[in-house]
Formats: sequence, structure tokens, C-alpha cells
Amino acid sequence: MVDMARNKRQLRSNLSRVRGLGSTREGVHHWWAQRMSAVALIPLSMWFVYSLITLTGADYQSFHAWASEFGNSVFLVLFIVTLFHHAQLGVTVVIEDYVHSEAIKMAMVLVVKYGTMLFAASSVFAVLKISLAG
Repeated sequence: MVDMARNKRQLRSNLSRVRGLGSTREGVHHWWAQRMSAVALIPLSMWFVYSLITLTGADYQSFHAWASEFGNSVFLVLFIVTLFHHAQLGVTVVIEDYVHSEAIKMAMVLVVKYGTMLFAASSVFAVLKISLAG
């Protein structure tokens, strides 16, 4: 039993041992988070599209009144956060798969991560400003 564990350790490269990377370190969590955000987006997107259809032709005051309602503002915040998180996960996978330079890959992943956080935070702030302004 001890020999099998030693053999497995010997099969890994020195670099992978130093980094602590294995077959199940982060990939499963990333995959699972993307699937769960996609599932959450289904009813949220249906609600959002339905809301946009019902607001077709509405003036600013009607939209402001709609967005100020507690339930609508909560669903808008949930939709925004889930949408940007799902987008960040998806774009990160594309970058990791198709960008081969480690430096460029790291820079692009950081730009995507912090960019989506910035846009999500500013969107949530806008919804809260409308909602709390009354």
C-alpha cells in the first residue's frame, strides 16, 4: 500500500508537486459553478425577458416604479450577479484553453475577473440607487 503511494508521487513532475496541482484541484469546482450559474440563469432570464416585454413602450416613470419594487430589484440584482459570474467563468475557460502564453493568459484572466466585478458592482449600485431612491 505504501509502495503504491510512493509510485504515484514519483509519476508526478517536480513542478506539479511544487504547484500542488493535481487532477481534481480546481477544475471540478469551476465546472460545477458554471453549471449551477447556468441553471440559476434559466428562471432569472425568463423573468427578465417577461419583464422587458411587459415594460415595452413604458415611460421613464413606469420603469422607475417597476425597478423600485422590492421583488423586482432583488431579482435584478440576482440576475446581474449571476450573469456576470457566469460570463466570467465562461470567458476564463476560453482564455485558459486557447491562450498559450502563461503571462498573457494570467493577465487576460485577471482583466476578465476584475472587469466583470467592476461592471457587476456598478450595475448593482445602479439598481440599488433606483430602488432606494424611491
